[in-house]
Amino acid sequence: MAVLRGKGLGLEIALGERDFEEALAELESKLGERPGFYSGAQATAALGRASPSDDQLARLRTLLGGHGVVLEALSGEAHVGALAVAQGLRYVADLDGGEELARRRALRPKRELQLSDAARSLVADFAGARADIAVRRSRGESSVRRLVPEPPPVVAVPEAEPVAPATLYHVGTLRGGQALHNVGNIVVIGDVNPGAELIAGGDIAVFGSLRGVAHAGAQGDAGARVYAVDLAPTQLRIATLIAAEAGAREAGKQPEAACVQNDRIMIVPLDRVGIVQKKTKEKVE
Repeated sequence: MAVLRGKGLGLEIALGERDFEEALAELESKLGERPGFYSGAQATAALGRASPSDDQLARLRTLLGGHGVVLEALSGEAHVGALAVAQGLRYVADLDGGEELARRRALRPKRELQLSDAARSLVADFAGARADIAVRRSRGESSVRRLVPEPPPVVAVPEAEPVAPATLYHVGTLRGGQALHNVGNIVVIGDVNPGAELIAGGDIAVFGSLRGVAHAGAQGDAGARVYAVDLAPTQLRIATLIAAEAGAREAGKQPEAACVQNDRIMIVPLDRVGIVQKKTKEKVE
């Protein structure tokens, strides 16, 4: 029988017909399993025919008080009433240490185990299962149905847009022996002195004097251009073309651009580049 159980609005400590020390140890274990759970509850100690000493009852009250439980009453046979009065507790005569409850439980009629029709027909169920397995095997299927996972949904992956080569910006003058190479465009804020070299896969723009070597469209782009405020390169190339006598050319009085026209490199004022290439396009069409 459990030493601790809920009853009504309080707790019942079943101590009757049990060794008090063992019951106290079990109670301490039960309370220790759930610290604070019973805090604030009121308890009745069911003593039955037992008559614990004052010291034992004091230890019981101390144990319960340590977990926040107040011993409110004692129950049991008639002698327990005097014990309750001596301890300043209420006496309850209708409890008997759980013996009455155990007696009532023993008197309850035991339910007869009833088997359902489905439970009695286990042999027939096995026979049906065997027949079902035989049918599956005759169809070439597995004897045990297996869950076939659905294929994962196809998620369309957007095509990556081609990324244009980055433009290389250089601020400062390039002296002879210095060089800039870039797969994209090259922009120089400064002068490019003789002996310096610019090689770009795209356009070349020099915001200053271009007097070194400039090669635009180095990867074969004949539409590339070379721009300069003062365009007087020692050598000028666009794609696979080389400007003849570029080193002997004097710079113009305004910004100029070099572009390809009729398979030749042509140098024109910057404001006429669009006109020249438009006429070239019209001739081709």
